Amino acid sequence: MTTARHALAERFLRAVTADDPGTIADCYAEHTTIEMPFAVPGLMPPTMAISREDLRARFRRGTALRRYLRVENPRIHEPADGSTLILEYTVHGEMRPTPTPFALPFVMVMTVRDGLIAHTRDYTDPIAGARALGRLPDLVAALSAEGETGGSPVS
Repeated sequence: MTTARHALAERFLRAVTADDPGTIADCYAEHTTIEMPFAVPGLMPPTMAISREDLRARFRRGTALRRYLRVENPRIHEPADGSTLILEYTVHGEMRPTPTPFALPFVMVMTVRDGLIAHTRDYTDPIAGARALGRLPDLVAALSAEGETGGSPVS
């Protein structure tokens, strides 16, 4: 028997590669919080409180830069608490305008309420993300600035 959380996970994974990336937003609550613990300040906010429609617009804007083509090795975990959902997957895509391929592994820890994603903690490799988006110089600059202002040292 498929649980509601499992069905949501499958719907989310299908939406990642949908023709309209805005459909991913249909998996989220009207207002949600997205945390990215590995985000590099200056490149991506570590926390966003965002509406579903703003998230939809954000996903659609992303298609100017990249297109997700397939999801590989999805793993869906449903802890016993009834509201947590953990997804592991790798998304394969290509950058635009030149079709440069990329692969990004993700782990998402979601809180599900009323059948929708109310909160996520998204874990991905910021170096791979910056490389895929052509933003390695921005990553280096952000990390250098962090070191100059007394941020966490990079080893």
